[in-house]
Amino acid sequence: MSEMITVGEAVARTLELYGVDTLYGVISIHNLPVADAIGQRGNIRFVPSRGEAGAVTMADAHGRFSGLGVALTSTGAGAGNAVGALVEAMNASTPLLHLTGQVEKAWLDADTGFIHETRDQMGYLRASSKRAYRVSNANQAVAIVQRAIQEAQTPPCGPVSVEIPIDIQGSKIPASLVTLPAAPLSAQAPDAESVERLWQRLRQAKQPLLWLGGGALECGEAVARLADAGVTVISSTHGRGILPDSHPRSLRAFHNSPSVEELLAQCDMTLVVGSRLRSNETRSWTLNLPEPRVQIDIDPAAASRNYLMDETLVADSALLLTALAEKAQGRIWGDARWDAQIRDALSLAVKGLRDQCGAYAALNDAIEQALPADGILVRDITVSGSLWGSRLFRANGPLGNIHSLAGAIGMGLPMAVGTALANPQRKVVGLVGDGGLSLNLGEMATLAQEKANVTLLIMNDGGYGVMRGIQDKYFGGRQYYNELHTPDFTALAQAMGLQAWSVEREQDFQAVLAEALAMPGPSVVEVRMGAIGPLRFAGPPQKTLY
Repeated sequence: MSEMITVGEAVARTLELYGVDTLYGVISIHNLPVADAIGQRGNIRFVPSRGEAGAVTMADAHGRFSGLGVALTSTGAGAGNAVGALVEAMNASTPLLHLTGQVEKAWLDADTGFIHETRDQMGYLRASSKRAYRVSNANQAVAIVQRAIQEAQTPPCGPVSVEIPIDIQGSKIPASLVTLPAAPLSAQAPDAESVERLWQRLRQAKQPLLWLGGGALECGEAVARLADAGVTVISSTHGRGILPDSHPRSLRAFHNSPSVEELLAQCDMTLVVGSRLRSNETRSWTLNLPEPRVQIDIDPAAASRNYLMDETLVADSALLLTALAEKAQGRIWGDARWDAQIRDALSLAVKGLRDQCGAYAALNDAIEQALPADGILVRDITVSGSLWGSRLFRANGPLGNIHSLAGAIGMGLPMAVGTALANPQRKVVGLVGDGGLSLNLGEMATLAQEKANVTLLIMNDGGYGVMRGIQDKYFGGRQYYNELHTPDFTALAQAMGLQAWSVEREQDFQAVLAEALAMPGPSVVEVRMGAIGPLRFAGPPQKTLY
């Protein structure tokens, strides 16, 4: 007779077959069979976050690097706590498996008040995930988990939720149902006619512009070859580093700087690759992108979503750009004069941003000097993240500067932990504000317990600095509800057993950051902005406020 195992163990074995080595979660009476199996087998590291939002955010960050993040939450309110993090993973197109418990099958959707029961859990999971599944039959559990992983890993990637009733988790099934992994569905190679048509359009342009988004993260080699041939490259903030900042044809992510806009106006074609052309990077779609405009995206629904395109090619970005790059031999576009214009436009953009950052430009420099070349900056939605963190801080490669694409505050700390555990040989700087940190403050304990190689940089201005800037610019300077009582974060970190420093002078940035970043494992640096001075943030265009 075949070996019989619980569904919980079958799930654990399945994750192992997919190469999962880390899982983030909160244990609960409605997911213990899965957690217990993981613990007994001892092959997967279980990271106990302090909340479901933190668990899914850590798994999101981990999945961006590993190819599959996995989170385990409870049912009802526990699963509901994960919704915001699932929305972020959707925005980032992260391959993520979200496993959640459910009440006994007999009481599902019965509205009896059974503990942890909630009305229409599948409804909010569907709304916040790429797909959501319920396991209704123990013998189908492995198949559904495999289907969920396949969908999560098939571009456009995203989080997929699977709820498993508690009685099904404990049911016995034949071990033979645990089968080999199902591969993601692969995109077809672009047809020769489409490649040639795009190549001819590109070749005829005098100065084409290549706009890169997160869908082009795997395209670094092809992008570099096109840039070597003279194509000018600009990226979304999520796409930073696909072409390293050091390349002479890189405009980084300075799309809203006047000097860069003037340069873009001289281009005569835009090729958009894997980008949503989001509102905050196009001034709510008022930024003029040169025509003709051609788009490459794996998602057919992306066609002309925000800008009218002359042509959209539904294709794998890496395959199509590689085919284009193979046709580009030697320098085809631009010349030394054009390179000088790029250099001058970028220099003006950087100077303008450094002037706006004031003393905090020196903080950017201190981190750049102390963080190894392969180090990673993870930034929350905060004034510092939106200014020097997003565009001034260097980008040497893809996913070297990551952040919340949904624009929600509070994800910086758990995202930094997940990033560090996915990259144990690399140092991570987590850039957070005091307001955002408060949303997931408990994850400082996770940082300490897991000994993640993170230096948490807390920009403490005693409130919501972004809101202050917006209220100052658009609401006559009236300041309401943005002042927050904050703890002594340095003392709090030390109480958790973390090495911590506080900085109150610009002159101390370099020495403190050098010491903190040289120390392996977790550390905290609190920057007390009230003593150093304000950081000016102009806020988004007024059109986006209403």
